[in-house]
Amino acid sequence: MSNQTVTMNLPPKQAGYAQSMAIIGMLFFVFGFVTWLNGTLIQFFRIVCELNVAQALLVTMAFFMAYFFLSIPSSFILNKTGFKNGMALGLLIIAVGSLIFIPAANARSFGIFLTGLFVQGAGLALLQTASNPYASIIGPKESAAKRISILGICNKSAGALAPLILSSIVLKGAEKLEADIAAAVDATQKTALLDSLASRVIAPYLVIAIILTILAFLLKRSSLPEIDTNAEDATTAAATQGKTSVFQFPQLVLGVLCIFTYVGVEVMAGDVIGQYGTSLGMSVDDSKYFTSFTLVAMLVGYVIGIATIPKYLSGKKGLQISAVLGVVFTVAAYFNTGASAVTFIALLGLANALMWPAIFPMAIDGLGRFTKIGSALLVMGIVGGGVLPQVYAGMFNEHSMFNFLYSASIDFRHAFLYCMVPCYLYILFYALVGDKIGKKA
Repeated sequence: MSNQTVTMNLPPKQAGYAQSMAIIGMLFFVFGFVTWLNGTLIQFFRIVCELNVAQALLVTMAFFMAYFFLSIPSSFILNKTGFKNGMALGLLIIAVGSLIFIPAANARSFGIFLTGLFVQGAGLALLQTASNPYASIIGPKESAAKRISILGICNKSAGALAPLILSSIVLKGAEKLEADIAAAVDATQKTALLDSLASRVIAPYLVIAIILTILAFLLKRSSLPEIDTNAEDATTAAATQGKTSVFQFPQLVLGVLCIFTYVGVEVMAGDVIGQYGTSLGMSVDDSKYFTSFTLVAMLVGYVIGIATIPKYLSGKKGLQISAVLGVVFTVAAYFNTGASAVTFIALLGLANALMWPAIFPMAIDGLGRFTKIGSALLVMGIVGGGVLPQVYAGMFNEHSMFNFLYSASIDFRHAFLYCMVPCYLYILFYALVGDKIGKKA
């Protein structure tokens, strides 16, 4: 892409388009790696902290609730710090959250682990609030979905690697360990086994904290340029004329709910797939890798997006196709068992791949001076990744915080179906008409 197509003016000695994309790509890799460790942690904490399914799924709740509480403050922080400094600060906050895993492991305290996850989510909220609009605005609007698809490859490549790396360390020989823990008749012996297993998480999270600190320093010193999200062209100025609140943009408000449902189904497909597999009778040693299968399917989806958008497909059309595929794969998983069911859940990664790249640019299109706060609201919608797994658990597990949904007649397969299909249907609605509501023809 030539410099003439870039929509921002770059001062001398600042990074050009390609270098800026490379830096943002590195950030997408970071929050992909950190986010998709959760699938492994759900199974790890279930053993180490002796949890039921609903309790283990609090991992996603603690992590994604940070987005809900801290996305709006993140927009105000970015107004003070600028994008580059805000991103560096986000990396440091994630590093702090990673360090909290050390005392949590030593105390084998699920509550402290959840605190560390919440702090990590806070750092990621700041990173995402800055990096997503940056990626949308740094080049032409028509290719925004393609740019975010490229960055998505960075994100999901890290996501595919993360559970493989962490599982090989913390869940090595998990099935035998579970059997040994269950067979331990002496409380001291059982505690020693659990403490030994908990300590496995210390080294990887210490390494993560060190790497993130180094990256924050390098980002701070980089030549990444600032962007002006308050600048408005004639079309955008006309669209925002007389608007005093971000809530006067229906496509954004509906887009926040769309992000909520999308991230919910993405986390279900990636983080819950391991639990789904064990519920089907598969061993932990096998199911601990299932998250990577979903992420590989997402990578395939991103490659398809890069090849087809905007040359053959618009982001909007890609979102419509993706939502239909989501319904088809979910229903297919319900009507299958064993490896076939898990395969269809993994294929949801393919259906989900183009959703974020399409929804985010569609929702912030035409916001002008409201872009920062609009981006923050969209990032708040990521909390769906914490809520939907708990709703799912609440449908068949009386220990969930959503146990009012509990029914003895609903098993995990029905619960998965009832959670996923309505979400995909709403995404289809947004792709068809939701983004047009409130816009002038």
